[in-house]
Amino acid sequence: MHCKDVSVRDVDFSLDEDSISAMMDGWTAYVRTEYLVLRHGDELAVVELRKSGGDGLFRRLESFEIVSLPEDTVFVDDPSLDVLNTPALARLQLAHPGKTVVVRGMFSHINFVNGLVPERLMVVDNVPPSPAKLGVLVDMALASGFVDLPIIKEERVIDMAVRAKEADTGAVMFPCRVSGLTADVPYLFLDDAPEEVPEDVTLVGCHLSKRIFEALYCRDIPFINVCPADFVDEGVKTIVKCCKVKSGHVIEGNVACVPWGATVPEVVEAINALFGVA
Repeated sequence: MHCKDVSVRDVDFSLDEDSISAMMDGWTAYVRTEYLVLRHGDELAVVELRKSGGDGLFRRLESFEIVSLPEDTVFVDDPSLDVLNTPALARLQLAHPGKTVVVRGMFSHINFVNGLVPERLMVVDNVPPSPAKLGVLVDMALASGFVDLPIIKEERVIDMAVRAKEADTGAVMFPCRVSGLTADVPYLFLDDAPEEVPEDVTLVGCHLSKRIFEALYCRDIPFINVCPADFVDEGVKTIVKCCKVKSGHVIEGNVACVPWGATVPEVVEAINALFGVA
């Protein structure tokens, strides 16, 4: 719904069914108004309007339905919130389960959410660098207005520095220097392609980094896997970065894979495709 379809009216009576019904008797409404938020002091109620057809700016009310009374209605004032953004409304609904939430947001626009069922999206990514890039891209995608789904982001962050502590060798190797990773033991970076690599070293990386090591040094290496695609829960819609994807996205069951250097538009398209939106 659009906030222009929601009207707010202050009333001087208690917001109960009988009083609201009495007010609605003979009521006419502006042609665009679909819902009425009634306000009596700190109390709120929401009413859905069903109007007659015809011409003109005002229409006779044929029927109405009370969406919520004060005991089931809460008010949120958040000037930073886009009241037309479905993921933002989903977060409100999740914070107030079973309630109708009337919200005054950006530009003092009014909207409400009622009975919205949030959908879970798991984001799996590595750090450092922090914060995890894909989580930030998903936040930007959900705020963009191009994902009209009640998505709630969850995040699983794989900390490569923590995983490196699992190594039982005298040194560790990370995929790239730009990560800024360090370790408590001597450490190397695969993208430096050092001429000499000790035997007593563990690679902390993805499957591609392991293949690169084997191609460079013609030997196997102890390996701690931090590939996001391998940390996915079955049956949970998930988005990951994958070095196998060069552009766009790939859907594999409940997993959307985007490039390691993904952009916000690519993430938007991936999310919509994952949830079956053309």
